[in-house]
Amino acid sequence: MTSRTCLSIILAAGEGTRMKSSQAKVLHKIAGLPLVAHVAKASEAAGSDAVALVVGHGGDEVRKAAEGFAPRAEVVEQKERLGTAHAVLAARQAIARGYDDLLIMFGDTPLVEAESLAKARGMLADGAAVVVIGFRPPSPAGYGRLIERDGRLVAIREDKDCTDEERKIGFCNAGLMAISGKDALKLLDQVGNSNAKGEFYLTDIVEIADKAGLKVVATEASFESVLGINNRAELAEGEAIWQKRRRHRAMLEGATLIAPETVYFSHDTQIGADVTVEPSVWFGPGVKVADGAVIHAFSHLEGADVGPRAEVGPFARLRPGADLREKAKVGNFCEVKKATVEKGAKVNHLTYIGDARVGAGANIGAGTITCNYDGYSKFFTDIGEGAFVGSNTSLVAPIVIGARSYIASGSVITDEVPEDSLAFGRARQKTLPGKGKELRERFADAAAAKKKSAAE
Repeated sequence: MTSRTCLSIILAAGEGTRMKSSQAKVLHKIAGLPLVAHVAKASEAAGSDAVALVVGHGGDEVRKAAEGFAPRAEVVEQKERLGTAHAVLAARQAIARGYDDLLIMFGDTPLVEAESLAKARGMLADGAAVVVIGFRPPSPAGYGRLIERDGRLVAIREDKDCTDEERKIGFCNAGLMAISGKDALKLLDQVGNSNAKGEFYLTDIVEIADKAGLKVVATEASFESVLGINNRAELAEGEAIWQKRRRHRAMLEGATLIAPETVYFSHDTQIGADVTVEPSVWFGPGVKVADGAVIHAFSHLEGADVGPRAEVGPFARLRPGADLREKAKVGNFCEVKKATVEKGAKVNHLTYIGDARVGAGANIGAGTITCNYDGYSKFFTDIGEGAFVGSNTSLVAPIVIGARSYIASGSVITDEVPEDSLAFGRARQKTLPGKGKELRERFADAAAAKKKSAAE
């Protein structure tokens, strides 16, 4: 397809009132990515050279949502809602530039696969003027039927207009189309609005093209691929389909998912080979997991890099900026944020490491925290390689803990600890023999007196 130019027109002007939301429908997310961005991503993968984004109210937000995959998208506004053909013609200037292929896509159809779009483009290259993407739903009731004769598509018939025989047809219109660029404006300009709603329907170009002797054909996509999202229930359904696809791909690429249905991926999650992911793990945006790493159950990762053979969790949280190097370990009930945990370092239990570096081979004891925030600003903690930080230690940043140094358990460290040093930051223990018994007796007498007073 590299020799043919392509313009993708993404219709994203609908307000989506059935979403019951203050934001445009196409801005709702699947796998952490707006619906319209999924569509733009598919158009890019199908070989589009340009994108025209047809928007309505809130168009700037829609443009921003799509620009990651369509950075040079031409945004055009459909000021009046007069039907799908009218929406496509809002991009008239872009169409007139003379692309070989036009892909007509919908911003609320996020599961469309690039392969289906590329197949439609291939049919244009073989001489078709219009290619309609169809599907076979479990029940065709309510969908427009694709009427074919001798391998040609001759009409799209709305369900209410079908004859009894036509209603038996299971091949239905998905709405997506590919149109030959040289024929597009000629066909679109012939679409009329002599119907009950007075709207210009894109589907009418099928009969217009057929009557003009042009080749019109249909191609089939899966039901899941063309699912439109109109409400929150369908949004959840779309999420489930996307996640199922992504989990399947991860396992085919060499990852082990112990309970796949409990793992949540984001649109950009990268998982290496021989990675093991235990149940109930959530990958937010921006996570990379290198080969051989293990993510234990109930862990939450976002904006984090997990190095080769590193180990995370269970019940660990990696926040944006967490960078675990080879064989590093962040264990149960630990949180790491904007910090590097270098090769072989261990942050095992009940610990917070933020705005910090933990040197190679260092060991961070249970209950340790980096005190990185004073209520106004963040400060850095640097822990050298091979350092041993005892349990329940507070490291008050900014601070440097030298390589191979020891920090005594229960310390509050506020000053630099040189290499190979031993640091204590706690009060000296004092023991008073018999004082415990005296305190127990005093407390018991006070409690008894209080109980007696209440009874009187």
